[in-house]
Amino acid sequence: MKKEILISAGLLGSMAAFPQDAKPAAKPNIIFIYADDLGKGLLSAYGQTQFTTPNIDKLVNDGVSFSRAYGCMVSAPARASLLTGYHDCRTDKWRVSPGGRFVPLRDNAAIAREEAQIDAQDIVLPQNDYYLPQVFKEAGYATAQIGKLEWGFTATRLQMEHRGWDYYYGYLDHVRCHGFYPPYLFENGEMVFIDGNTRNDCGKSIEQETPETYAERHDMAGKSVYSQDLFLEKILAFIRENKNRPFFLYHPTQLPHGPVAVPQVYPEIARNPNLTAIEKEYASMVKMLDIHVGIIMDELQKLGLEENTMIVFSSDNGHEIYYSQRGRVEKPYRNLKTGELFNDFTNKYYTEFSGDVFNGNASMAGLKRSNLEGGVNVPLVFYRKGQIAENRVVGQLVANYDLLPTFAEMLGVELPVKKDGVSFWKILTENQKFQSDRYVVFASNIGPAVIENSGWKLRHYAPKDVFELYNLNTDPQERHNLIDKYPEIARKLKAVLLKECNGDLRNGINRAG
Repeated sequence: MKKEILISAGLLGSMAAFPQDAKPAAKPNIIFIYADDLGKGLLSAYGQTQFTTPNIDKLVNDGVSFSRAYGCMVSAPARASLLTGYHDCRTDKWRVSPGGRFVPLRDNAAIAREEAQIDAQDIVLPQNDYYLPQVFKEAGYATAQIGKLEWGFTATRLQMEHRGWDYYYGYLDHVRCHGFYPPYLFENGEMVFIDGNTRNDCGKSIEQETPETYAERHDMAGKSVYSQDLFLEKILAFIRENKNRPFFLYHPTQLPHGPVAVPQVYPEIARNPNLTAIEKEYASMVKMLDIHVGIIMDELQKLGLEENTMIVFSSDNGHEIYYSQRGRVEKPYRNLKTGELFNDFTNKYYTEFSGDVFNGNASMAGLKRSNLEGGVNVPLVFYRKGQIAENRVVGQLVANYDLLPTFAEMLGVELPVKKDGVSFWKILTENQKFQSDRYVVFASNIGPAVIENSGWKLRHYAPKDVFELYNLNTDPQERHNLIDKYPEIARKLKAVLLKECNGDLRNGINRAG
């Protein structure tokens, strides 16, 4: 294990340099920005009215966006599905470890002992079954991951090395990720301490807004350097150091996952009279993500890489609320008109009943952790200036676990092992279509679900062991259960779901972490 190093806030060190080619890269660079808990409705391209996200909107408006793209119901299985190409109803391809293993630890030896326990229980893909960065390495790319690393909930340095990352920087423990002022991060095997950040909890704040929690959130003792600013510096440095060779840069962001913490409230948002103090801070977290996307795009333009770089933007799961206040929007989530708690079944979450000023789930049913559309339907955008058709919306059904085989086809890399995902590269570039019976599956805390490309969706509600059938083409808000009217469709989809869950629908809950 490499020795621990100490750096000050302004001296972030240099990342491992890669050999520099003499000519510009012939293959397109890929920058994949994977937002955390970003519901579709938080983007002004998808209807946000309280603030604007012009840089991400540019990706949507000048690129190819998918209207029926699916992640998972929480972050860990979403990232695992993305990086392995296997959906989260499986139990044999990856494991989610407990989070919080590093929270009290600031000693390399103690962390190494925790890592050894995690590694001993890990599920590792066979050598000929590629993780996503290994696909890019097969094509000669430099690979980097900067931000909320791997899927956790506590990841290890051995996993980072094994899965094909040439360079990495960020958090390995996803509970520590709930604070934005880390006393240390990990960089290529080393603990890198951040001068001025002294909180073991990384400055995690308390969610429910009260005068006391407002004061606690604004107590900046031990909170000097904001993590997303560190990530941006490392991202720009990686792009500059690898401008002359093809690279794959994966940025799993912290933003806008809460609890709420942000260095500043942006003027556009500060002037909005519709928002409370904590809502303005939360909106500024989304705004900061958008601004950072713009800075990355500007850097590509300055370096002459804009036309040779594809930017992919998506989110791991649906919307979550971190700005609850009594009488305005409440957690546990409840119908403010009736006082009843939402249960994802007889009383589904809808913005019209919740009081959410942002409508972060874009008026869909449900939130993060649910198998309703608001929990799993995510933005997915591909942008490459002058190289991809502009302002095209694709209605074909895709999932996060399709991205690995899609990139493999793009790069001409043959996958030795068949994945659950399928490539949609020709759909993206040649406007081909999937067959109507193509389907995706995903898990949740209340059971798994399956969606066909034709628009039919079957969801399992585990607390009562019942199924619901919806036609998303005519009922995207999942208000009308059609299972009694179309029993044959339900039987067919139930058989698919049982097959994908290895005959046990509880797998759809177990994979949730």
